[in-house]
Amino acid sequence: MSARAKAADARILLQTLAEFRYGLRQFLRFSEAAALDAGLQPQQHQLLLQVAGAPDGETVTIAYAAERLSLRHHSVVELVNRSEREGLLVRTVDARDQRRAILQLTRKGELLLDRLAEDHARELKEMAPRLAKSLKRIARMVRNNMGQAMR
Repeated sequence: MSARAKAADARILLQTLAEFRYGLRQFLRFSEAAALDAGLQPQQHQLLLQVAGAPDGETVTIAYAAERLSLRHHSVVELVNRSEREGLLVRTVDARDQRRAILQLTRKGELLLDRLAEDHARELKEMAPRLAKSLKRIARMVRNNMGQAMR
């Protein structure tokens, strides 16, 4: 492949990555605004989502939430404290390990999260075709470039 063709491919990849990143940022901006409109801080919404959306059999602890949110333990403790004060979740001591707190949504938290989930699903339905198109294009370019590199 010529240097000019490689440069053109690199430019197309960058444009596609930029478009995909723009779509992600649009969704994140929507999500943050929706959380604020519902009376939550965006990270608080993400905490509730991680608690409710944990896989079956997963014990949702502060450590689990910290990992899923990419936050420090003490930051999640503050989010949990705020959410607990607002009646959105409860924290109970793990019977098997007294050092761990188990997090669960309250009915109020579930109702709020359900409303936000519906709003997010509608937004993603609109955005999905553009995001999927960018992802497919990126995957195709990577696959093609990997095939050429192996030759």
